[in-house]
Amino acid sequence: MTSLTNIPNLFGLIGYPLSHSFSKGYFAKKFEKEGIVGHYYESFPLEMIEELPELLEKYPKLRGINVTIPYKEAVLPYLDEIDPEAKAIGAVNTIKRMPDDTLVGYNTDVYGFEQSLRQKMEAASIEIHSALVLGTGGAAKAVFFVLDKMGIEYRRVSRKTEKGDLTYGQVTEKTMAEIQLIINTTPLGMSPNIHTFPQLPYAALGPQHLLYDLVYNPPQTIFLQKGEDAGTTIINGLEMLHLQAEKSWEIWKSQD
Repeated sequence: MTSLTNIPNLFGLIGYPLSHSFSKGYFAKKFEKEGIVGHYYESFPLEMIEELPELLEKYPKLRGINVTIPYKEAVLPYLDEIDPEAKAIGAVNTIKRMPDDTLVGYNTDVYGFEQSLRQKMEAASIEIHSALVLGTGGAAKAVFFVLDKMGIEYRRVSRKTEKGDLTYGQVTEKTMAEIQLIINTTPLGMSPNIHTFPQLPYAALGPQHLLYDLVYNPPQTIFLQKGEDAGTTIINGLEMLHLQAEKSWEIWKSQD
């Protein structure tokens, strides 16, 4: 087996844990299907973000890195340059290692989320004017950016009052009736913890709602199942993941 340190074009994913990740399999299939030889994608679970410099030193040919939970914000101090859009968002999910070893951060979650949301709205003929965003972490920041861009008003929901506009206990049936879109940016429901879900008054859901879960494993979380049971339109995070992965690849393979 070829050592990762000898692969000329190495890419990977950092986060913790990474048992839920689709990225390694996605890029393996992409490289094989498109005949991209000499390239390899690996998962690098880091228990602490402080391990990143050691990882970069160990793998000098690691050219591109995707960043997932919980490091989309914590990785910022380790970057030499941040793309203006990613800087405005305050979170990075893609890093390009330049020939001089400088690290440039980007956010491709924005592209993936916006395109997948627009496609779903168009396919379902749903107009959205207001939303609830569950969670306030790095993934949520990309969602906030897109909703601002699309002119959709939103309220942030968090476990703690100081982190959001509302706590889960403050979301009432009246709150649900006033919005059309609910986006889960938290890990609730993600494998292996598939029995967890955001605590909301789901009885208030109806066909006028769209539920978007950034979780993609399992394909249908309890959050989405409750929405489907109520007749809502639902979408999981898989299409967003595909889109953001392709955008990451565009960045990595570009020459600038």
